[in-house]
Amino acid sequence: MKYFTEEQSIVRQIWGKADTTLFIFAGAAAEFAVNKAVDWLYFTGKLPADPLGRLFSTVVYARQIIFSEMEDANRAIEKITAIHQGVEKARGAQIPDWAYRDVLFMLIDYSIRSFEILYRKLSDAEKLEIFDVFYRVGAGMKIKDLPQNYADWQLIREAQMDADMINSDFTIDLYEQYRKHLGPVRYLILKQVQVLLVPKQVNQLLSLGNTPYLLPWLLAYKASRAVKLDEALIFSVLPDEYREQVKNLSAGE
Repeated sequence: MKYFTEEQSIVRQIWGKADTTLFIFAGAAAEFAVNKAVDWLYFTGKLPADPLGRLFSTVVYARQIIFSEMEDANRAIEKITAIHQGVEKARGAQIPDWAYRDVLFMLIDYSIRSFEILYRKLSDAEKLEIFDVFYRVGAGMKIKDLPQNYADWQLIREAQMDADMINSDFTIDLYEQYRKHLGPVRYLILKQVQVLLVPKQVNQLLSLGNTPYLLPWLLAYKASRAVKLDEALIFSVLPDEYREQVKNLSAGE
């Protein structure tokens, strides 16, 4: 039985943990808001109506691919491609190739950043493995002009963040929706996770600041693993409607 990722893959370790997956979600929430192509996410109306659910679906699709057998993973990739093609047909325009690459790049970047913040530094070989998995996702979606190796990805990622990010009316509206759907306390926690996590270009556009007030909580969270309280801490800051879904994120561990 052949899986899209090897059973001992570092990618499975990262995406099989609820905490790292939620950090990836937090990073994506920030970067989607400042991406110049965010208007595509507004086109169907699903993003402003349910921003957490819409972004969460991106995470769920990625996990589905990572933990599936090869044939099932390829079908999931085809389904994602078909969904995007349907949106393009409805709008009468094409999603730019760079926008597809941007989403793929953020999944690579936040996979690395999240695991290193919450657990340990990754080796060069592990980073290459993360790149390879998402490269194969992009190739399956027939995304053009993908970097061929991790070193090239690093250079293009820097250039992409400088070229494709902007603080727009969509940015302001999306963060207002985050606040509305999360409530003031959870919204503050989201932004503090983003302070720890996002690249400097994203931080500057969102004016998140450079003071990581969440560090003491993060240290307490890491200590709580020893007594198996880490999951309880995660659930304590989640909206009720997402707790069961997040519990399922650890199914791949």
